[in-house]
Amino acid sequence: MPSIRMRATALTAGAAMLALAGCSGGDSGESKTELRLYNDKGAWSKFFDQMGAQSKQEIGLNMKPVGYTDEPSYTAFIKASFRTKVKPDLFTWSTGGRLEEIVRQNQVAETTDIWQQAIKSGDLTQGLAKYYTVNGKQYCVPLNTAYWGMFYNKKIFAQHKLEPPKTWNDLMTIAETLKSKGQVPFNHTTPTSLFSFVWFEQLLAGTDPDLYERLGTGKASFTDPGVVKVMEQWKGMIDKGWFSNPGDKNDPADHFKSGKAAMVSSGTWFNTSMTQRGLKQGDDYGFFFIPNVNAALPQRSLIFESGPLCSLRKAPDVAASTKYLKWWITPSAQEKWANSRGDVSGNPKVKVADPELSRITKDAADPQNRLVLRFFEAVPAPVLTAALDGLGGFLVKPDTYMKVLETIQKANEEYWKNAGS
Repeated sequence: MPSIRMRATALTAGAAMLALAGCSGGDSGESKTELRLYNDKGAWSKFFDQMGAQSKQEIGLNMKPVGYTDEPSYTAFIKASFRTKVKPDLFTWSTGGRLEEIVRQNQVAETTDIWQQAIKSGDLTQGLAKYYTVNGKQYCVPLNTAYWGMFYNKKIFAQHKLEPPKTWNDLMTIAETLKSKGQVPFNHTTPTSLFSFVWFEQLLAGTDPDLYERLGTGKASFTDPGVVKVMEQWKGMIDKGWFSNPGDKNDPADHFKSGKAAMVSSGTWFNTSMTQRGLKQGDDYGFFFIPNVNAALPQRSLIFESGPLCSLRKAPDVAASTKYLKWWITPSAQEKWANSRGDVSGNPKVKVADPELSRITKDAADPQNRLVLRFFEAVPAPVLTAALDGLGGFLVKPDTYMKVLETIQKANEEYWKNAGS
């Protein structure tokens, strides 16, 4: 996922383009030579355009992106397309509960054959496959893969003679030092953003990753004492003034570039936002994996995400969409995709040109890390909705943390009570 979504400029344009797309290709029985890729990553349009040009050259299929900047509008639009004759050729989504939801609705094209061939050729890994598996079958392919950590402003760190932390206590000392110098340590997300969960997941996974994972399977309560303790810790950090104003709707990358916040917790895809603003990794900013809160844990909890690129079971041209998905995961395509944006790839064969990013990829593969699925994908869709709303409210009114947890738990209980029925 790219940086914070602003409220919406793309709905009307997207609807018009989808209508146009529905007037050609699939229904006429003709094979398509150009596909439309609907996505919630409007800021990545130029990178999608580059991929379209390369796919046209390599497999004779062009691709044009239709980008949204507002996630709720995008989600509603894609789900509405399930009920009409007008279908997107390709679309981005998320794994976990949201993928399971549309698979249960029998909307998504199965990609088991693509995965089996890719694992055999070494273009994808068995470990990644589990995030795309529903009831023993695979759906979609990886659009992107990302590891979460902390981006930090190197000039601010140098100004205050700070180094990346080796322990959680080090990170807290850094925050205290910056605050004492009048510098906001951390960027916070806005109540309307999708990222209100970021510090919740980081604090809980870094304290008790087993409890964190049990929340996603309905085997733990959001009012568990361990969860409550994490919320109290987060509230304490907010009360100390360590975060930017949650009502500020400016993009975190702009905060970062201006120096309003010294650090931003995000996925490696945030590199794209940095490079788009003329910042260079290693010179202007750096990146470190966040140390565990609980130093006694045997492995560092490393938040991980992989966003899918999907096609519909009844796509306008099923063969063309399938052909594109197969091409997307090849080394040639992935090398272009990863290096143009400045990010890692789900294809192990891809060589990352940026030495700093190459280091991050190597560090992430260290067995001392325990990969933990990002909260957005880790919990079922109805629970996620309640959590995003609740945590967004908590950012504005931290004293309401217990009520927020009770509300999320109610949604959690309701979902698992009805699961499988």
